[in-house]
Amino acid sequence: MDKFSAMQAFVRVVEAGTFTKAADSMAMPKPTITRLIQTLEKELDTKLLNRTTRKVTVTADGAAYYERAGRLLSEMEELEASMSRAKASPRGRLKVDIPASLGIAVIIPALPDFYARYPDIQLDLGVSDRPVDIIAENVDCVVRGGELIDQSLVARRIGEFYLMSCASPAYLKRHGTPQHPAELEDSHRMIRYASPRNGKLYSFEYYKDGETVEVGGNYLLSVNDSRAGVVAALAGLGVLHTATFQVQDYISTGALEPLFNGWCTESIPLHVVYPPNRHLSNKVRVFVDWVAELFAKHDLIQRKSTLPA
Repeated sequence: MDKFSAMQAFVRVVEAGTFTKAADSMAMPKPTITRLIQTLEKELDTKLLNRTTRKVTVTADGAAYYERAGRLLSEMEELEASMSRAKASPRGRLKVDIPASLGIAVIIPALPDFYARYPDIQLDLGVSDRPVDIIAENVDCVVRGGELIDQSLVARRIGEFYLMSCASPAYLKRHGTPQHPAELEDSHRMIRYASPRNGKLYSFEYYKDGETVEVGGNYLLSVNDSRAGVVAALAGLGVLHTATFQVQDYISTGALEPLFNGWCTESIPLHVVYPPNRHLSNKVRVFVDWVAELFAKHDLIQRKSTLPA
């Protein structure tokens, strides 16, 4: 048995969901795919797949084998790439996880430029704010904002962003426009952000002329997705404190109004993070360089016109 081909066939069937689609993607007859996997199961003495007339699912042993096999195939692909012309033209599968708000506002709209440069990279993009176990989930790298929690990981700083407060004109008409952050504590409704990791509610923090104000005032709504907070602010539900890149366009159109001119927040670093024991492959390297270049020149990250002075 060609174990390497059998392993490839198994991984492709799991990803494609059917033998037919896997056979088409590998340009092989379906009976060949079937025979390879049957032989693999026989040699391993375990059932890897549950087969029905409509779909294929993995068994518990199959899921474990898939994770290890996928990693081995990826490493083999990198080894071959390093010995071929692929070093000059990166290729292969790249698994990346990015924050939802940053991905939707900045990264995903710019991907045509990435693919124009690197058409042979297959990008598996996780878009969420959930905590990701890079090692266990076999993720090549993640983009994250804020201070790093796991100091065992390798990180490259690729940019920074700021937070700002804003509210809809309708909300300010009903409740008045606060002139000092401390006014939020008693007389305004705040849209609070809760960490998807542990549910922690974040305060609003401001700095001006050496004065620091931290507000954790009353709220009727908290969200664990920053995009939901923007929608809530647009609906007039309260004062929002969020990343500038999420609200700049709404401020430009007048849908939201910036608050507390003269107050600012500390910058929040943006990092690309990857495992320390994983070879920084050429495809990972070009993605890291591309996203760093993107942040360095992107209007929503760099624009200062809507920031408090």
